[in-house]
Amino acid sequence: MRKSKFTESQIVGILKEGDAGIAINDLVRSHGISVATYYKWKSRYGGMDVAELARMRELEAENSRLKRLYAEQALEIHALKDVIGKKALGPLERHELAQALVVEHGLSVQRACRASGLAKASWYRPVTETITKDAEVIEALQGLVARHGRWGFWKCFRRLRLDGHLWNHKRVWRVYCQLKLNLPRRTKKRLPMRERQTLEAPMQANALWSMDFMADTLYSGRRFRTFNVLDEGVREALAIEIDTSLPAERVIRALEQLKEWRGLPQAIRCDNGPEYTAQSLVEWCRKHHVELRYIQPGKPNQNAYIERFNKTYRTEVLDAHLFEDLEQVRDITDLWLQSYNEERPHESLGNLPPSVFHQQCERENSPLQPST
Repeated sequence: MRKSKFTESQIVGILKEGDAGIAINDLVRSHGISVATYYKWKSRYGGMDVAELARMRELEAENSRLKRLYAEQALEIHALKDVIGKKALGPLERHELAQALVVEHGLSVQRACRASGLAKASWYRPVTETITKDAEVIEALQGLVARHGRWGFWKCFRRLRLDGHLWNHKRVWRVYCQLKLNLPRRTKKRLPMRERQTLEAPMQANALWSMDFMADTLYSGRRFRTFNVLDEGVREALAIEIDTSLPAERVIRALEQLKEWRGLPQAIRCDNGPEYTAQSLVEWCRKHHVELRYIQPGKPNQNAYIERFNKTYRTEVLDAHLFEDLEQVRDITDLWLQSYNEERPHESLGNLPPSVFHQQCERENSPLQPST
């Protein structure tokens, strides 16, 4: 990430100038920054002074010290991950794990047993090979599955009973799972019924927002995503988050940043993507009294305002440039976003830019309508 030419102390000073009453447009012009950069600084450093910045640095140093204190535990965890991988272990595998920790990583028997979850008495007890004890069950199951590859467990078990094998179903199930004969079961996530969403958007700020994702690639072929937020009432683009991964937590963080300088809307229109249906986002919206209006699956025209904005963004930015890295995408997007809100005429707003239309209607202190 490109390093900012302003130090944190300078950033706090610029924010204090804005708090003192200097117009934002004059302030950002004098310091050579964009409005989006100013509000991004305000969301991160707003209300802080130089002493608080120093305290934050002290906390970071304390955090680094605590991390070093846990270096011994990190070594133990690394040893476990090196041996276990991602698979759960049974008693026999736990004994092999403890032995590997003692021989290969030099841990004591007590510590190896504690780390692997093996009782210390089991370390000294002779290991019984279950593969020898269950050889007959393994042979019968493998022969049955070889002839009938799509049979599930219960059909195999009942066939074994008909063949005269009286093994307990729990024993057969254990061997069946150890042989990894389970058939994969594909399930489709079912969405609740969604009501048809009309495109009526009240012509006022913070009444109804819409949000959507887009995808593109860098010149190197690496894919990235963008998270776009639009105020439908005044057609103002509020934010475009850019990264290779944008889960529900990043969506919440972007909305939190918007809340700091813009406030929150009464409702947000979105599709049924996993980031929007995630429980964390649903709980956040419920906590902040924001209604989530989901469109019907496969009906992007019910979210036409943000789709139209996406087309403009793709035409004027994504398709118009070859990007070397994500920082270049963010820089070009910030400049375009400022131009879109402050310079680009919008036909549905009486050929006024969204920011100008928003300010004009605030001065009139009346329902937002395009000027004639």
